[in-house]
Amino acid sequence: MTQTVTAAYGSIDKAANAFDELVSEGFPREKLFLDKETNEVKVIVPETSQPEAEEILNRHGPDEVRARPYEAT
Repeated sequence: MTQTVTAAYGSIDKAANAFDELVSEGFPREKLFLDKETNEVKVIVPETSQPEAEEILNRHGPDEVRARPYEAT
């Protein structure tokens, strides 16, 4: 099952750094989203990659990390 992992940060700098690290670790850019208004990073990953994505997001000091099943719109 595919998951959407969302991390909320207290600053855009933290969010941008997390986004950049996900890109540098090989996560597909088309599956990553940086919301500059809410300082959130979202990544759509298969369940097998969820722990790695969460580990990277947690390195940047998020206020919250949450995951939910991906729903295509």
